[in-house]
Amino acid sequence: MNIKGKGKLLKIFIGESDQWHGEPLYHAIVKKIKENNLAGATVIRGIEGYGANSRVHSARILRLSEDLPIVIEIVDVEDKINNILSVLDDMIKEGFMIVIQDVEIYKYAGSNNNKSKHEKQG
Repeated sequence: MNIKGKGKLLKIFIGESDQWHGEPLYHAIVKKIKENNLAGATVIRGIEGYGANSRVHSARILRLSEDLPIVIEIVDVEDKINNILSVLDDMIKEGFMIVIQDVEIYKYAGSNNNKSKHEKQG
């Protein structure tokens, strides 16, 4: 699938320890993104940050946190981003933040038949 043109970048800021029906919230969100056929998602684990409650979460050795900041980034066309917001609304509660930005998308994806050099050799 090739996507080229104007789109939206959706960033979701949550905590690593946040849960949804017994699984990590970030994992549940990625599954919902995939189920709704968005182009893709990336989960980024932060090393330090704070949110609405102003409590600092840090990965420094002397203060190892089990609740580090997590950012989930999703890029797709505007309609798909707008549609997924209603799905995510039930999952993402108070204290979290969502940011949407305009972006220019250049995505060139091959078919599933394209194998890497490593796969072809082995």
